[in-house]
Amino acid sequence: FKREGRPTEKETITSRLIDRPLRPLFPPGYRMETQVIALVLSADGENDPDILAINGASAALVLSEIPFYNPVGAVRVGLIDGEIVFNPTNSERDVSDLDLVVVGTEEAVAMVEAGANEVSEDVILDCIFKAHEVIRTIVHAQHELFRHSNLEKPVWEAPEAYSKELFETVKAAVYGDFKKALFTKEKFARKAATKAVQQAYLDTLPEEDEETRGKVKKIFDTLEDEILREVVLKERIRFDSRSLAEIRDINVETGLLPRTHGSALFTRGETQALVTATLGTRRDAQIIEEYEGESLQKFLLHYNFPPFSVGEVRFLRGPGRREIGHGVLARRAMTPMLPHEDDFPYTVRVVSDIMESNGSSSMATVCGASLALFDAGVPMRAPVAGVAMGLIKVGDDYAVLSDIAGQEDHHGDMDFKVAGTRDGITALQMDIKIAGVSPEIMGTALAQAKVGRMHILDIMERHLPAPKEDLSRYAPRLYTMEISKDKIRNVIGPGGKTIRSIIEETGCDIEIENDGNVIIASPDQPAAQRAIEIIESLTAEPEMGAVYNGKVTRVEGFGAFVEILPGTEGLVHISEL
Repeated sequence: FKREGRPTEKETITSRLIDRPLRPLFPPGYRMETQVIALVLSADGENDPDILAINGASAALVLSEIPFYNPVGAVRVGLIDGEIVFNPTNSERDVSDLDLVVVGTEEAVAMVEAGANEVSEDVILDCIFKAHEVIRTIVHAQHELFRHSNLEKPVWEAPEAYSKELFETVKAAVYGDFKKALFTKEKFARKAATKAVQQAYLDTLPEEDEETRGKVKKIFDTLEDEILREVVLKERIRFDSRSLAEIRDINVETGLLPRTHGSALFTRGETQALVTATLGTRRDAQIIEEYEGESLQKFLLHYNFPPFSVGEVRFLRGPGRREIGHGVLARRAMTPMLPHEDDFPYTVRVVSDIMESNGSSSMATVCGASLALFDAGVPMRAPVAGVAMGLIKVGDDYAVLSDIAGQEDHHGDMDFKVAGTRDGITALQMDIKIAGVSPEIMGTALAQAKVGRMHILDIMERHLPAPKEDLSRYAPRLYTMEISKDKIRNVIGPGGKTIRSIIEETGCDIEIENDGNVIIASPDQPAAQRAIEIIESLTAEPEMGAVYNGKVTRVEGFGAFVEILPGTEGLVHISEL
């Protein structure tokens, strides 16, 4: 008996797809707990319910008394033989070069999520804006639904966080010192410097005036946002003194952990990912249970974000939604470059542990994963790198930022992660916090991301230009052989007795598939060769004219029966004895 438990990875990712475009559309100051539940009541196995869930969640909010006024529409885009296909079926997605989900309002695109097989920036951009044309029709249908409902939405008035007069007073008192503190290069030093300026001003206020002190803290956050926009748009510089398109300093190490199959330490600025790659057999693959049925996942990529990476103390529980989402994004980026299972039958697990974080840790994971797989000797088609882009926009003036730090992510208007090879994009994730991001801005961001990606790939390839030719001596060697289907029982034996004896004798892991494919795994080549010899002897067919050493199983008056191969007996006539 099976019963639904905690959400699966698929359900978690779908929940994030629903949440990310809807959350920014709630009005400022809205603090009421709001829960949206999407239940799959019927599924045909060919149409993924996630797009329906996004559209349904938006429609439910529009038809509620919640102050949610701006519905969104969602559409999936495929690219099959160069042709754009909207909302492809699962069968079509299997042969598509692009799996793109676009969510937007009537005015603008709000979120993009994609996996791709080295698709160019121009094609991606074209697909996004053609998808937005479809989205407009979905949004229009929701407006019509609301009109027919005769529902009157409450008018939401956000409570005033602080008065304009108080803001100007605080700004006049601290602006110079606060701006200077914000230009401190290191993350924690900057935090300490800005905290000192804030505390100095708070010390001038009466301790008992908690209300004003709370408002002043909010003003400092607003002032930080204002100064960031000012220096980026007017001075074309960032708080860590980088230019707008500049990538932080990168340091790469591989093979630093002696007993792992592959390892890499990728450091970009104050963000560092320690990534390991481990090779296993088919039995190490993850069994995925979904409504379509069970499947095996032979490439696993897990992302961990321990609290010490940002100087915090928290209980170490299971992975949260963010960690699952970042791991899936990185896996999506790497998957198109992995070798075919026939050429490399290993199960591969990559684990990224973030050692320190100041933005773009998911893209550091992509870079570190590529290096760790190269170090493990996985024959990837090409290295993969990723970079996170940001946007600062005020009116018609805007600036696109490359390799955003945490502060720029927090205050910026867009988080745009792009991963790929030299030949094209393999994964993309974009969240936009404002309306009115034009095709020009998206095109600029994609072009600037490509320049940054090439720069990162140059550094990675200088350090490790190709996958290592040999696997780690600690990694299992896989040997494959084919046997006849009707000989499988000879290898397994009654109750599995024969195969267990082979495993005990050789120390190898042995898997036999229903089609007669046998996979033998062992780090010891002589042991694997011995297992192969035993299996060959168990499955060999007798050849006419060949000479065999056999075991006499019984003697009759007309001759002797001799077992020349396991399960195969022959009669030696008395005249031959």
